[in-house]
Amino acid sequence: MTRIDSLTPRETPGVLGAAPGVTEDAEAYEATGGYRTRTAPGELLARVEAAGLRGRGGAGYPTAIKLRAVRDAGEPPVVVANGEEGEPGSVKDRWLLRARPHLVLDGLLRAAEITGARRGYVYLSDDTAAARVRHALDERPPRLPVEVVETPHTYVAGEESAVVRRINGGPALPTAKPPRPYEEGVDGAPTLVANVETLARIALIAARPDGRHHTARSTLVTLAGAGTDPLLAEVSYGRTLRTLARAQGTPEPAGVLMGGMFGGLIGPHFLDLALDPDTLATAGTSLGCGAIRFLGPDECPVSLASAALAHLAAESARQCGICVTGTGSIRDEVGSLTTGTAAPGLVSRLHRRVTALPGRGACGLLDAAAGTARSLLQVFPHLVRSHLDSPCPSCAAPAAPLTVSVPAVAGRTVPRPRSAPCPR
Repeated sequence: MTRIDSLTPRETPGVLGAAPGVTEDAEAYEATGGYRTRTAPGELLARVEAAGLRGRGGAGYPTAIKLRAVRDAGEPPVVVANGEEGEPGSVKDRWLLRARPHLVLDGLLRAAEITGARRGYVYLSDDTAAARVRHALDERPPRLPVEVVETPHTYVAGEESAVVRRINGGPALPTAKPPRPYEEGVDGAPTLVANVETLARIALIAARPDGRHHTARSTLVTLAGAGTDPLLAEVSYGRTLRTLARAQGTPEPAGVLMGGMFGGLIGPHFLDLALDPDTLATAGTSLGCGAIRFLGPDECPVSLASAALAHLAAESARQCGICVTGTGSIRDEVGSLTTGTAAPGLVSRLHRRVTALPGRGACGLLDAAAGTARSLLQVFPHLVRSHLDSPCPSCAAPAAPLTVSVPAVAGRTVPRPRSAPCPR
């Protein structure tokens, strides 16, 4: 069962809330300042920009730039709360929609005010989350029409062009760019597709401007490791990966799979890296959606990489031939290392593929596959070489599951607090 904990300083505004194990109702949310604070759209945009808030969906793009691009597109836009988590190791978005739907809706409404949008959508695949969001909309009807759109759960369904395509009545599959959704999205209108945690943090910045820098510099992470329950935690930037590994229960990890599958594998010598997007990027990795998988001392990085690549290949949208063949070939090459069937020249072939293939697919899945294989070659070359001769004993055992369960969130609502300073 996935646990929940805050690793941020006490009495600082965060998205976990006072009772993360139960759904927060409208009365409880409003009692802590939610919805009530009225801030001019221009002023709120300036606060978001000054705080340096970045998107929490994976790419980490500056939120203020995205909001301004949609606002300045020249016609009434659309805003979308994207709660579709494709990464199997991430659960933060589904938890937010189940436990704190009003925090997300508050952020969606404020994004609509900033951009001038006249309608909004909440996009997700989780049935329980959909029911909680619909109930929240009934509890407190928003100031603009908001529709819940459900989609089948796939790795690529949360990619922003796939979101727009699904809302427009098509399949949840990526489209070629340009145009991008901020230029032409839902029904042809400029569209803001924002991750639900990003919107939740906009709501917190509106309610507690004095804490905006902390709000922008903390994030939800899903931590998993061998033999110990996963942990959904809110952490401040600056925490080291070693600290997070100990909090999760894997005190001496042999490596880390970062950012879902976009950050690749890193070795134990990186454990003292600070959890900060710029620091991680300098080291050649990424926070991504905040899914971090620690390898136990007896786990094999080759086996974990093989499992990740098998998942990616199975989740291909099958729209780009280069993605189908490229991802499949990378999967097969790395998989052969775990079965003792590696053909001569494997390392050279893999090097060529992971160098030539990135950037040639529409949705980023091929990039994730190439990045995972590249990091395996760079970080664990000795293990790759040893597996050319014979797989290790760990490869014979089933790989640990990549999927993490959503923390339990009871459907009952949070009792109204007597007093509280912010919608924490």
